[in-house]
Amino acid sequence: MTDKTAAPLYDLRGLKLIGWRDMQHALDYLYANGEIKQGTLIAINAEKMLTLEDDARVRALIEAAEFKYADGISVVRSLRKKFPRAQVSRVAGADLWEKLMARAGENATPVFLVGGKPDVLAQTEQQLRAQWRVNIVGSQDGYFNPGQQQALFERIRDSGAKIVTVAMGSPKQELLMRDCRAVYPDALYMGVGGTYDVFTGHVKRAPKLWQHLGMEWLYRLLSQPSRLKRQLRLLRYLRWHYSGKL
Repeated sequence: MTDKTAAPLYDLRGLKLIGWRDMQHALDYLYANGEIKQGTLIAINAEKMLTLEDDARVRALIEAAEFKYADGISVVRSLRKKFPRAQVSRVAGADLWEKLMARAGENATPVFLVGGKPDVLAQTEQQLRAQWRVNIVGSQDGYFNPGQQQALFERIRDSGAKIVTVAMGSPKQELLMRDCRAVYPDALYMGVGGTYDVFTGHVKRAPKLWQHLGMEWLYRLLSQPSRLKRQLRLLRYLRWHYSGKL
């Protein structure tokens, strides 16, 4: 009998990525036997693959995270190219966060939210409670100084949160999750970038068809031409993909 909560690991340029077949597989894996896993959950896309190649500090942060998964379609295609028999699909971080919040609501799992602008964070809390009755046991917007971090970590610990989501962008959120776990390791920490902005409608995401076709990056570029420099950087990743240097 196949264990629905198990998932293979695939090596991509030295990084061990979880191979989830689909969103349901991801949820079954993270909520195995009704208990949420403990550790750090990080979405991996082509841009993050480039950053960890260029920045040893970021690489160490990401390698230390227990759960790394393919968020970007480029990374999924690279995994399928390197491992032709792999049953791996893209699990978008924003979608996974929403599904986890819905599951947390069903299971009364305590959640702590970190990051975002004060008004966006407040709206995120309101919507989570209204949609899924999420048990939010604490929150902190992204506007705090380093001297306030220890007090935040202690608040998270004392809240008893089992899921902590951090929306601060990379590598800030990975650094914060690492340091917080040293104080309170008994939770699943998830870096979510700009997810709160998308969830509350402050930032528009690509239409479903664009997402399905793996063209979300192009939609963002057309919406924000200033991203061109960032997108051109991804040509290096394409060279790795097509030259087999995966």
